[in-house]
Amino acid sequence: MIKGVNSAPTKASLSPKKASAKGALNLEKQQTEVSESANPNVHITVLLDEAVQALAIKTDGIYVDGTFGRGGHSKKILQQLGAKGRLIAFDRDLKAIESSKEISDPRFNMVHSHFAGMQAKLNAMGVSKVDGILLDLGISSPQIDDASRGFSFRYDAPLDMRMDQSSGQTAAEFLAKTTEQQLGEVIKNYGEERFAKQIARAIITERNDGRAITTTGQLAKVVAGAVTRFEPGQNPATR
Repeated sequence: MIKGVNSAPTKASLSPKKASAKGALNLEKQQTEVSESANPNVHITVLLDEAVQALAIKTDGIYVDGTFGRGGHSKKILQQLGAKGRLIAFDRDLKAIESSKEISDPRFNMVHSHFAGMQAKLNAMGVSKVDGILLDLGISSPQIDDASRGFSFRYDAPLDMRMDQSSGQTAAEFLAKTTEQQLGEVIKNYGEERFAKQIARAIITERNDGRAITTTGQLAKVVAGAVTRFEPGQNPATR
């Protein structure tokens, strides 16, 4: 077990139950990277100072940024570490890995891995104790804004939805193989969706009728047709 953890107490974006189900360390805070509306290539880390301050950083401590993203938190942590301090960052997203190359600092290590594998990775690096862990759970605005990722129905794009596009099956591949029961459970348990059964049935019916769902636009249309009640002015696919 990793010892000496000091987590930042910020607003949660996932319930403890959901975080545990996904292999998290039961540490939560709200999604923090958002796009600046005037420039989609610029990202603002919300609550940056508050989150890093809550870590109570020691200049010679060892810290983990479990969700590197575009590096906002990591860069702030490095600013507060001394020469003997160390920061180890994790992320599954290949674009996050690419962004990490902007940091040229001997105190910094980047690991291409889900944070659920954090303990094994740290042990392999000879790290058995850390002074703080920061997790920014949920998808980030760069992932939503990139149509090729398939996270947003604003664009009719390939239905990918993988956090790590170098491995695993896409959402389209999952929908092509899953059963109605399994799909309903996934939508209910992870989406907390009250119309889970109706949506699952509509998706499987579409597939069985020979119309494979391979794009975000197709999926949004099927969901909209399956949901009978929704907020006025809100796209039914916003579930």
